[in-house]
Amino acid sequence: MLSRWMSGSSRNLDREYNCTVRLLDDSEYTCTIQRDAKGQYLFDLLCHHLNLLEKDYFGIRFVDPDKQRHWLEFTKSVVKQMRAQPPFTMCFRVKFYPTDPAALKEEITRYLVFLQIKRDLYHGRLLCKTSDAALLAAYILQAEIGDYDPGKHPEGYSSKFQFFPKHSEKLERKIAEIHKLELRYGSCRGLLPSALKLPFLSPEMKCMCRKQGIHP
Repeated sequence: MLSRWMSGSSRNLDREYNCTVRLLDDSEYTCTIQRDAKGQYLFDLLCHHLNLLEKDYFGIRFVDPDKQRHWLEFTKSVVKQMRAQPPFTMCFRVKFYPTDPAALKEEITRYLVFLQIKRDLYHGRLLCKTSDAALLAAYILQAEIGDYDPGKHPEGYSSKFQFFPKHSEKLERKIAEIHKLELRYGSCRGLLPSALKLPFLSPEMKCMCRKQGIHP
């Protein structure tokens, strides 16, 4: 009987659980973890997948059966924290915004923060002045379609993009104006999307002091 119990216990400890982590670009990372795997193990797997070295700004978030959001604790078992039936679904998100975006050394870090800001704007979680909102949206537009080209971008071209939960026609016109004039003829002209991430982050920092909470 003891041998059967030990055999069953061993099988229980060796059990694997499927985990899916939704990334900031809306792709998914899927892996398996052991029953006793801690949050740090899953986070390290994810960072290795993303080739992310500047880890301190990020975390993994999940929603419990009561629809409450939580950050995964790295020192505790993933399985015990989830309180739900597998397979487990979680989200990789920015947990702490950098106080100085210029201090970010890695391109992948800037890109991920850029994606988080886009998500915060779209879902109405980033509160800022209209002028800041227009500038942020114009940077997104520049990253998506490049320089303004009258042959490719007819009147109202910016309306195809949803930057905020809702916005006025006046704000839409302001976004297009900044994209046409300030970014095209300014220091951002011709920059590839990856090169836009750092200037994009600077005005965003002014919004952070008005952001409600630090949890994206």
